[in-house]
Amino acid sequence: MDRRYVYLDNNGTTRIADEVVAFMSENNELYGNASSMHTLGRQAASGIEWAREKVASLIDAENDEIYFTSGASESNNMVLNIFRDRIDSGDKRNRIIISSVEHPATIETAKYLKAKGYHIDYCPVDGIGRLRLDELERMLSSDVALVSVMTGNNESGTIQPVKEAAELAHKAGAFFHTDATQAIGKIPVSVKDISADYLSLSAHKFYGPKGVGVLYARKGVPLSPFVHGGHQERGMRAGTYNNQAIIGLGKAAELAKAGLEEEHDKLWRMREALRKGIEERIPGVVVNGSNDENLCLPGTLNVSFPSAEGESILLYLDLEGIEVSTGSACATGSLEPSYVLLAAGLDVELAHGSIRFSFGRYNTMEDVDYVLEKLPPVIERVRAMSTRRI
Repeated sequence: MDRRYVYLDNNGTTRIADEVVAFMSENNELYGNASSMHTLGRQAASGIEWAREKVASLIDAENDEIYFTSGASESNNMVLNIFRDRIDSGDKRNRIIISSVEHPATIETAKYLKAKGYHIDYCPVDGIGRLRLDELERMLSSDVALVSVMTGNNESGTIQPVKEAAELAHKAGAFFHTDATQAIGKIPVSVKDISADYLSLSAHKFYGPKGVGVLYARKGVPLSPFVHGGHQERGMRAGTYNNQAIIGLGKAAELAKAGLEEEHDKLWRMREALRKGIEERIPGVVVNGSNDENLCLPGTLNVSFPSAEGESILLYLDLEGIEVSTGSACATGSLEPSYVLLAAGLDVELAHGSIRFSFGRYNTMEDVDYVLEKLPPVIERVRAMSTRRI
């Protein structure tokens, strides 16, 4: 097969959909300050409210429960900040529980708070990286303010039991937040079905622009601004509106809702074709997470290759035009393997030798065939250089 370019890092970010680019271009004249009362300002405000309705519809929320942010990282920080403020004000509920496999936007913020003296606890996961509900129930008590559990994991693809976790949190009198960033556009996400109090998402994970996202906050829940300075977003998020990005987010949300079932099925077929092909062609592989369609995000496949370093695999695949990500953070200057995989019980060597393939809307079965042609000789080459043997 001729050399081709295959992008399989869609969990990292997605290409902006052609329809979104076109829609943003068509609305390029909506550059007015949406807080202004003149005509251009009112037109910009109308575009923003159109986008708010599209996002609300996507996650089964009300329009006035949607707050625009710069992305899920800010939204996650905002939620934890709300409860830091409440704890600082003397609230008797002074403990926060998060899962041990949350995105760094939550994990690192929690670490920061813990270093400042706040009470943060981490709920463990099982062998596929799924939250242990029995442990969460045991950890809950009258001093817990917030429970935060992501909807779907960005590394393993494991879908979390967020509905059950929310029920346990509410039973104990705590609020519940979910980072749904990886799940949006891949599986149905309804804040009403989950009974979520807060939800975070980013546009760039489902073919929208970067630098824009949402915090959903159910009516009546505690709120406090994370960015101060202006009256935007009902006083909860200051800053002149990023009109074009928000409009692009709205269009991406509209497309995601319309194509959800078709996209889910396509991504799962490609994921399974790659998994089965890898298992048939390469000995000794370990698939991380679940192969149950109800427990795994459809486009995510995380595989460990014993006796092969993930960074070497990534670089050799890149030379073949295949872009993936690794379960080790060596490329960013850290030698630590993925904490997500370690939390699920994977040993250090397997975590270091893991690769995440994440499919998206613009991938095809021809991409799968190309990876299955190029991957086996890459693994053979890397293993030949290793001091360990499977």
